[in-house]
Amino acid sequence: MPADSPTFIAPDKIILDQVAGVGPKLLDKLQKMGLNSVEDALYHLPLRYEDRRQFRTISQLQTSRLEVFCAEILVAGEIQTGRSRRRIYEVIVGDETGRISLKWFHYRKNWLHKRFSVGQRIVVIGEVRSFGPQREIHHPETEPVPAGTDPADLLRKEPLKFGRILPVYQLTEGLTQYRIRKIWFNLVNQFAEYLQSPLPASYLCKRQLLPLQQAVSRCHWPPNDSSLAELDQGQDISRSSIVYDEFFFLELGLALKRQGVELARGFAFKVEHRYTKPLNKMLPFQLTDAQRRVLKEIKHDMMAATPMHRLIQGDVGSGKTIVALMAALIAIENQTQVAVVAPTEILAEQHFVIFNSWLKRLGLRCALLRSGLQASEKKHVLQDLHAGKIDLLVGTHAVLQEGVEFKKLGLGIIDEQHRFGVRQRGILKQKGENPDILVMTATPIPRTLSMTLYGDLALSVIDQLPPGRKPVQTFHYQHDQRALAYNLLQKQLTSGRQAYIVYPLVEETEKSDLLAATEAAEALKDHFPAAQIGLLHGRMKQAEKVQTMQAFRDHQIDILVATTVIEVGVDVSNATIMLIEHADRFGLAQLHQLRGRVGRGRDESFCFLISSQQYSEDARRRLEVMVQNNDGFKIAEADLEIRGPGEFLGTRQAGLPDFRVASLLRDVRLLEQAREDAFDYAQNNYYLKSDDCRAIKTELFRRWGGRLDLATIG
Repeated sequence: MPADSPTFIAPDKIILDQVAGVGPKLLDKLQKMGLNSVEDALYHLPLRYEDRRQFRTISQLQTSRLEVFCAEILVAGEIQTGRSRRRIYEVIVGDETGRISLKWFHYRKNWLHKRFSVGQRIVVIGEVRSFGPQREIHHPETEPVPAGTDPADLLRKEPLKFGRILPVYQLTEGLTQYRIRKIWFNLVNQFAEYLQSPLPASYLCKRQLLPLQQAVSRCHWPPNDSSLAELDQGQDISRSSIVYDEFFFLELGLALKRQGVELARGFAFKVEHRYTKPLNKMLPFQLTDAQRRVLKEIKHDMMAATPMHRLIQGDVGSGKTIVALMAALIAIENQTQVAVVAPTEILAEQHFVIFNSWLKRLGLRCALLRSGLQASEKKHVLQDLHAGKIDLLVGTHAVLQEGVEFKKLGLGIIDEQHRFGVRQRGILKQKGENPDILVMTATPIPRTLSMTLYGDLALSVIDQLPPGRKPVQTFHYQHDQRALAYNLLQKQLTSGRQAYIVYPLVEETEKSDLLAATEAAEALKDHFPAAQIGLLHGRMKQAEKVQTMQAFRDHQIDILVATTVIEVGVDVSNATIMLIEHADRFGLAQLHQLRGRVGRGRDESFCFLISSQQYSEDARRRLEVMVQNNDGFKIAEADLEIRGPGEFLGTRQAGLPDFRVASLLRDVRLLEQAREDAFDYAQNNYYLKSDDCRAIKTELFRRWGGRLDLATIG
């Protein structure tokens, strides 16, 4: 039905109680499942499918498959089994080809007595199990066949029970599959035609996909010639069409954001190497080929008249910070200022120490803005910033607050982008007139997710570690093998090295059996009596944290007992041991970041993962991945496989919209196709300003506008 028809009703505006069979009680249950409108329900697709197209004979039944067959009841009643004398209800059914046993372990005897009588014919639906030569079905679904009825007639007369591929939906309390099928049958018949997607037919034709209305209808009620395997694996054309539709509009939004950047006027920086050449001579090392390649890409972007929007992706220790410093110096030599935003105060402090040490030697001024500053100190920094006396400002989220005004912001650098949302990037841009934006992350993200999460950014990868760096040797010890790890740690201390010992919590709570960092720091004195032991955790005041880290850098502390506040940014090259207690409680990304705190010098380094007394199978897989891999991208791929994309990314925090149907893990091919087509469409339909594009633009904003921050795209 066309969208301009006077009888058209937007399905996202129709409440579910307008669907036949949905009363107030059921409406409440559906709303608790997150289904508030007809559109929500139409996108609530089946979990799987059952093949009820035809009845099999008993001899044709296959083990471990859900089967549908018609048979006669030969025996029915309660029996006692084994030594336990446990009572079960058993019905033996047969046809001309064989017999099979149906068993109920939880039942109401009177109800089953009434339901099953010898000589009666029934339809049985259930998974066939094999116990030696005997085949059984436990708690099957059954339907009586009325006397004188040909079972074949049921296939035609009961379309919500037999004769077709049937959907299996997620249930809520008080609902049966039959009832929910009846409701969704009515729902699809009544409202699927109202679903609108103005996606160009040329792209559907190119990808051999279906229009949205047809795809949704087929997803709920597949034609009988559909492949059950394709349906269950999510590879059927109907689901693929819905996924492509979702991806297309998301990627179109990202394409328009990219196009908006390309159309905006920014700073066309000149690269005269006023500061970068002197810095290069001062560095005690040479840049790697990968660093030089990425720096070349950054310079190319900065010299263009349109704002740079680039992501530097590089593993822990790959040298992103020095590349960012080089970019900052290009902006500064063009009489503009630079903002560096970090997710934690410790990381901001670390950046400040590094940037300030080099900028001082170049005659430039660096300042640190953090929440712990005294009012007078903060006022002084803000005044100097606004007056243009500060060349580079380092800080946490405090940099993004109101009242932080630059004289002329030319470059914004965001570190550990996965800790910030899309909107934070937008706020930083508003601190200047279309400044260049450089985003850095040490969290490796598989290419598929990177395309979507950072779809509006150009990508640079530093895929090379500095020369001399050795892979960190990683070992997993059970909780009762801790002494082995301590012996190796002591050897490193004796040779003049330092160590981190990381705990998940600061102090014991009633709800947790985890070792507490505060108590552990005391207990470790018995194991390492000659060592200076320090403590670092999130509840310490900022000044105490800074003081402790400086003492560790100066080797006044041998063992730093810490919580995950050291996850990012801490760089002490003499630290060669990372011992992680209760390593099974950490995610792969955290473990990889923590391990990255060692191995930053030329000395051999070690990571000891000590697990709890009991841990899950997923935890075992994570620890195994860490022992076998040092490559951050391989670890990220494994993390994605174990956890799935939503949890892997922290979806909302990362700024990635939720999908109703699409899976970033399963639908890689469709994502790439949709991206190619969406970017092609955005390129060929200048800024979506033609009348022909009005429907697409309206739909784009309806779906993603606020979540993709598209308000500025006109």
